[in-house]
Amino acid sequence: MKSVNTHRGAAILILVFAIMFLIVAGRFLYIESTAEVQGVDLNEWAEDIRTSSYEIDATRGKIYDKNGMVLAYDRPTYRMYAIVDPEYTANPEEPKHVTEPSETAAKLAPLLDLTESEIEDTIENGVATHENSDEDDDLFQVEFGAKGKNLSQATVDEIKEMELPGIQFIEESKRYYPNGVFASHVIGFARSEDNQIKGVTGIEKQMEKYLEEKKGHISYERDKYGTKLLDPKEVMTEPDNGEDVYLTIDQKIQTFLEDAMSEVEKQYSPDKVMAAVMDPDTGEVLAMSNRPSYNPNAIGDVKNWYNDIISYPFEVGSPMKIFTWAAAMEEDVYNGSELYKSGTYKVTPKSKIIKDHNNGRGWDPITYDEGFQRSSNVAASKLVYEKIGSDKFRDYISKFHLDQETGIDLPGELSSKLVFNKPIEQITTGFGQGSIFTPIQLMTGATAIANGGEMMRPYVLSKIASSESGEVLKEGKPEVIGEPVSKETAEKVRDLMGEVVSSENGTGQSFKLEDFSLAGKTGTAEIPDGQGDYMVGRENYVFSFMGMAPKDDPELLMYVAVKQPQLEPTELGSEPVSYIIRTVMENSLHYLDIQPDKNHEANVSEYSLPDVTGMKVSKAKSKLEETFDNVVVIGNGGKVEATLPGAKTEMLANQKVMIVTDQPKMPDLTGYSLRDVNRIADHFGLQMEVMGNGFVTNQSISAGSEINEDGYLVIELSPDQ
Repeated sequence: MKSVNTHRGAAILILVFAIMFLIVAGRFLYIESTAEVQGVDLNEWAEDIRTSSYEIDATRGKIYDKNGMVLAYDRPTYRMYAIVDPEYTANPEEPKHVTEPSETAAKLAPLLDLTESEIEDTIENGVATHENSDEDDDLFQVEFGAKGKNLSQATVDEIKEMELPGIQFIEESKRYYPNGVFASHVIGFARSEDNQIKGVTGIEKQMEKYLEEKKGHISYERDKYGTKLLDPKEVMTEPDNGEDVYLTIDQKIQTFLEDAMSEVEKQYSPDKVMAAVMDPDTGEVLAMSNRPSYNPNAIGDVKNWYNDIISYPFEVGSPMKIFTWAAAMEEDVYNGSELYKSGTYKVTPKSKIIKDHNNGRGWDPITYDEGFQRSSNVAASKLVYEKIGSDKFRDYISKFHLDQETGIDLPGELSSKLVFNKPIEQITTGFGQGSIFTPIQLMTGATAIANGGEMMRPYVLSKIASSESGEVLKEGKPEVIGEPVSKETAEKVRDLMGEVVSSENGTGQSFKLEDFSLAGKTGTAEIPDGQGDYMVGRENYVFSFMGMAPKDDPELLMYVAVKQPQLEPTELGSEPVSYIIRTVMENSLHYLDIQPDKNHEANVSEYSLPDVTGMKVSKAKSKLEETFDNVVVIGNGGKVEATLPGAKTEMLANQKVMIVTDQPKMPDLTGYSLRDVNRIADHFGLQMEVMGNGFVTNQSISAGSEINEDGYLVIELSPDQ
């Protein structure tokens, strides 16, 4: 019986083992034939384990000014990591991992913002960063956090010279702005998000679809040490670089503006400064800036993200009178010599009293022309209510596009808000109170006054070009968006604006330029106090100026507003504004080589500059002095290489003619005008920075020095020379 049970048990065990064997063998046969375990394809799994995948960097498009000066580009930075897996070293005599953590930490610490203990602890206990490491594996490589990123090429080179085993670097791109705060609200900034640079503000955001780069991709099969197999099955997608964007911003004019605004910010500590320069013939924005500003390379505690020129509607004050007087002239209801009683004005016995800015005293009966010169609110009120009519005036607000966005190609533009229901609101809108507008809306309307009646849309995009071939893909072009007034009306308004600056009754006398006639309109706008009234105090205003020059054929249109400057008891609110206007306008017009239209007799003759190239210097000088009063020689060579300006240029007898010899030296520039220094800089390929306005008092390259192409010349100007 025992034998029977034994045999029966053995049979059962054999049967169980046989079934188990068949199951296991069958499973192996299934896996071998299908290469699949629990739905996982083993071939794919093995290939995935063997495959390395990497992104191939692409470059975001550059941003340039209108003359090709780079304003934004990708700059390489480096991220450091340390290989800590000893198995990565095939040859012990040539280790590829960190072998001496403490020694490595001691050498790295002076070059990084980390202590030796922090570095050593990271190497020994850091977090795995390689794809073949996980929480259960030994570490393959570690990184050093934020302080191991954004390393410069110089730092990387210094570390590489130490030949530290296991210390490696990954090259990354970071957006860089070489001029710092320069036009930062226009250019904006971009930052890296998910290993991709994306535009956040300004042109970086507006032109994202053109600037954006598309990274490439490469994958191949490798062994456990990362070495390619003999048949790596490599697959690659080529990277696609972003396109280049060229702006209408002119680097020199923008620099003039930035320097002047920085000086005002330093001296007066205003709440805001807003300024822009346009070409009124085309609508091109040549310069635009705001204060407070920020450095896009170091985004920290930014006080103002907004481009106030396009996104800060406020009660603009008296520059609005430009459009009020233009509407009256265009409607043929304006008589400039007609007298009216200045001082105060009431629409109805119960309405609010309108006062002129001298506390309602006025100037007795004066003409409407003089009312414009003196910036009379009463004159503006009477024109709107008694001459033009509120309905017609409302039509002109639309004709000048003051009730709509300009469509400028920048993000974040806001529109105006008209307060125009009651008669008193219609009247106050006529002199810039109650209704709110943005500076760019005012400038757009003013292009019609500067441009013979044609109103131009403002724009900042010059062109978009292929970063590979240079082919122009898109181009910004002048666009006429209306003709609110005739050429005759525009000329009459400019003449009145000229009187604001040149007349003894004008409010803009402090804005006069040295060499150019200026037409403009001052503004002193009240600031709402949030309680239904206006702030009080001599500093609690937005002081502004809209100007164009030269008056008869404006080449530049400029607007400046300074909010709540801190003034000395003897200072006027117009002083910080006039400093910016004078400095930027004067320097920019000379830089653009615009012929001065002041300080010359109307009947002075022009002479064509003869060609003296190749002549002996002494003979050429004698020949030129027969006609021109101010001939100077640059250098001590014996022959004439060139003249500045060039041959056949039409010149006045008292203008400076410079003879460039075949051995040029830097002349003593004291007393030179900016126009003449620009000619020297352009001829010799010098980069130039200008401080102040007027005539040269100091120069960074001393007289008699060699003139090196691509050198850097800084000059200081003063109007007292």
